[in-house]
Amino acid sequence: MLSIKQFNSEQELSKILTREELVSFLHTHLDQFRDTKVAINKCIDYALSAQEGKGGFILAGYFDQKLAGVVIMNRTGMEDFIPENILVYIAVDASLRGKGIGAKLMNEAIERSQGNVKLHVEYDNPAKRLYERIGFTTKYAEMRYEKKK
Repeated sequence: MLSIKQFNSEQELSKILTREELVSFLHTHLDQFRDTKVAINKCIDYALSAQEGKGGFILAGYFDQKLAGVVIMNRTGMEDFIPENILVYIAVDASLRGKGIGAKLMNEAIERSQGNVKLHVEYDNPAKRLYERIGFTTKYAEMRYEKKK
């Protein structure tokens, strides 16, 4: 049975998980699609911020009392022209994949979000099929221009 906990502040999170445990879990289980630990920490800061224009939440799924999956949802502060939420990270413990944990976490994150949700996924990410089954569609191709430093 999967139990899901939601965190909206650093204080709530610290009662259950340390920041390092959360960052390490994501960094490990995002596999080849991972960001740096610095980037993951920035995302957590944004999700748990009480600052105007920021915020979101973190979901942690537990399977047999073991951390099995994590979702981080950030509010965009926009609506109508950009979805109100961006699902930045979703990761499931590699040893527990194939049990429907990712789908349950994804559906729970969508249900708990106020407004529409977007996410970015690489074309070769196997999770893309899960997102499509849930109902995500491809509306745009994202293009980026990265300035040289």
